[in-house]
Amino acid sequence: MNTHPYLRAYMAGIVVPTLVLLLVLTGFVVARFVYQVPVPIERVIVFPMALVPNMFGLWNMFYLWLRPRPHLPIGFHGALLPFVLAPCGLGLASALGFATLGSSGLMCFGQLIVPYQYLALAFTIGLIVYYLAWKYLVRFFNQVLGIA
Repeated sequence: MNTHPYLRAYMAGIVVPTLVLLLVLTGFVVARFVYQVPVPIERVIVFPMALVPNMFGLWNMFYLWLRPRPHLPIGFHGALLPFVLAPCGLGLASALGFATLGSSGLMCFGQLIVPYQYLALAFTIGLIVYYLAWKYLVRFFNQVLGIA
């Protein structure tokens, strides 16, 4: 019997970001339609909702593929994912005109300038969050599906 370990790894990987993105989307909808936040959130949320769960699933499949070889612990493996997602997001945001790199920081929507030190802090926090999510949550779902 074929147990489809890569399919199970993909499914275990997409659970965490899918649940988190449902909460984020709820927050965005409330901000946009209840509090009338003038940022075009509906154009920005498409990238994370489409790419992040799929990348989590593919990254978990990659982790499973690496298992017979020497590899990093799952938390560190997950903490490497922002190094893939951040350039993709920044490249897409730049290509679509949502963000431009300036001398003082990242300009979003032509109005908001985020200084580079805040971006570095946010990226560092993201690494920590990804490490913890992979170490505890994705590993748990891998164990539930019998691929840990």
